[in-house]
Amino acid sequence: MSTISTGHPQKTLELLWKRVRQQGDLPGFSNAVSMIMSAVHDEGDREFNMTKTVLSDPALTQKVLRLANSAMYSMFGQDINTVSKAVLIIGTESIGHLALSSKLIDGLAKASAASSNTHNEMEKAVLASHIARQVTGAANARDAEEAVVCSMLHNLGRMMVTFYLPDHWALVQVRCAEQGIDEAQAACDTLGIGLDEIGRWVGQKWGLPTVLINSMQDVLPKIVDEPLDHAAWLGAVSTMSTHCAKVLCDETDAGSAKLADIANNYADMLGMDGSEMLTAIQAGQQAAEKDTLFISFAKTHLPEKVSAASVQSDQPANAVTILERGVGDMHGISNKATAYQILTMALETVYQGLGLSRAIFFLRNSNEGRYFARTGFGEKMQELMPRLVFSDAYQPDVFHAGLANDKIIFVKNAKDPSFVNKLPRWWRDALPTAHSFVILPLTVNRHPAGFIYGDWDTPPAVDGIHINTVELMQLNKLRAVLVSAIEQHYQQNSTLLI
Repeated sequence: MSTISTGHPQKTLELLWKRVRQQGDLPGFSNAVSMIMSAVHDEGDREFNMTKTVLSDPALTQKVLRLANSAMYSMFGQDINTVSKAVLIIGTESIGHLALSSKLIDGLAKASAASSNTHNEMEKAVLASHIARQVTGAANARDAEEAVVCSMLHNLGRMMVTFYLPDHWALVQVRCAEQGIDEAQAACDTLGIGLDEIGRWVGQKWGLPTVLINSMQDVLPKIVDEPLDHAAWLGAVSTMSTHCAKVLCDETDAGSAKLADIANNYADMLGMDGSEMLTAIQAGQQAAEKDTLFISFAKTHLPEKVSAASVQSDQPANAVTILERGVGDMHGISNKATAYQILTMALETVYQGLGLSRAIFFLRNSNEGRYFARTGFGEKMQELMPRLVFSDAYQPDVFHAGLANDKIIFVKNAKDPSFVNKLPRWWRDALPTAHSFVILPLTVNRHPAGFIYGDWDTPPAVDGIHINTVELMQLNKLRAVLVSAIEQHYQQNSTLLI
């Protein structure tokens, strides 16, 4: 068994990162963090970018929708069916925190070896997150999702060592048993660096938010004369939740008394009554026991991998329901949202409802005499957008025909040789893989303002793609709500829809 000499923290960190790279794990986490944090801080398109980030992960999509429809957000009404509306209600920062924890826990779970230490640490992390959510909810605290993530990642250093340096973790446990010292001291003696320091270093390598990194150290309980500042509050919540999770996972008979001690010790710091906090802690345990991820770790089985490729593999069987609910979301928020936010909901609804490979909004700039792709869902959209530009001067092709007549156009087989002369050159060059597509014109004051375009790369069945009459009716309703929002936008200002 290899060892690391005491007093060489750099060697520990180098070995840790070497093993992370060797195992090929978390290949997409750094990119995911960058994308999530970019969406959180983007002042222009952050709602859309966050929606796009969430929709790229089926599991995360379901988590966001469940959260939006939970009792915590019941004041906004139930039946929130689109991620776009959930982002507006919950906020980009809260969803960003949820996305970070989901991506990291999922990545660590899939990357780790199937050992009892691994599963035990994951179990504690998920349980701590549930406790934090219940406690912050009981305290009516803001930034609950931020506290949840801080609690989930509070012991990141410990998780990383147990996952990627299991031989060294075994030495830590031996030192604890043979020398009668606590785990923190044994870790420092073995690794030359504290577990919390390792967690903060890893967080910096991944580009995690500073406030999250700073919360990765224990905050001792104390009597306070005034409310804690935000950073100290996060540290206290995450420390308390992590300690409770450890007791619940590791203790048996003495667990109840220790939980009560933790609750009483931290109650004053968090502005709560001790009994109230203990009730919230117990509610967190009950909530975790219904969490499939927690159950997976508790039973020492890794969760099943959800393939991102399966998101848009076929036309949904419940397309009409998805479209109808999406239109309902648009109606429900039309008097509060901007035209661009309504557009995002419309685009998501069409994308999900029809099972599209891509959904793109084209905007007409009459001053420049052209249509250009404003935004869209689908793979490699950033690379594709600059190529999706064409003149608004009439041409005898399927796009101008649909825009001129203000009618939905559906092309079942764009590869049909007899149809090629109706397809514009820009479309054939930019979208060579598209097999079928649909165009939803948007006309304001009898003039085309833009359109929603969607396509399918390959037909999922022998009889190919199709749009039935009921689906068509819902698409026309969607157009009507979106056109109304655009008209209001133009009445308030004459600028482009941005």
